[in-house]
Amino acid sequence: MNNPILENIRTRRSLRKYKEAQITEDELNTVLEAGTYAPSGRGLQSPILVAVQDPETKKRLIKMNAEILGTDTDPYYGAPTLILVFAPVDRTTYIEDGSCVLDTMMLAAHSIGLASCWIHREKEMFATTEGKALMKKWGVPENFNGIGALALGYADGPLPQAPQRKEGRIIRI
Repeated sequence: MNNPILENIRTRRSLRKYKEAQITEDELNTVLEAGTYAPSGRGLQSPILVAVQDPETKKRLIKMNAEILGTDTDPYYGAPTLILVFAPVDRTTYIEDGSCVLDTMMLAAHSIGLASCWIHREKEMFATTEGKALMKKWGVPENFNGIGALALGYADGPLPQAPQRKEGRIIRI
């Protein structure tokens, strides 16, 4: 079966090289709004999204993430926009809720011609003193944890092709 949503799912790939040009305000708002429509446990809509385009804040986040990764390279691959996703740890579905937000935003980004990549280590970043201070500065409650981030921007080169799907991953009873 073919339809635009399934085609978007089939063709979205993670990208690890971005143009320096910043995305538009309309594009950012579209991706953020999509994230707010992601499913969440009991419909509580508890994840918080923090969009970062400020160069100094981005440098700080790059350094924090790189230190946890054990590298001095940019773990966000030069993306001009980062979207951090936080969720409250007192919800039994907080990881799933935040993960749904990230996935929904990646699909939305691809549907409007933007590239993205899900980035890890936000849980460790925001467990640090520096991370907690940033959360407080941004108004993210203390009982929230970093789930992940979205590197977002215009692709610098072609998107990778999807590999052939592995057999044996579907079991029907």
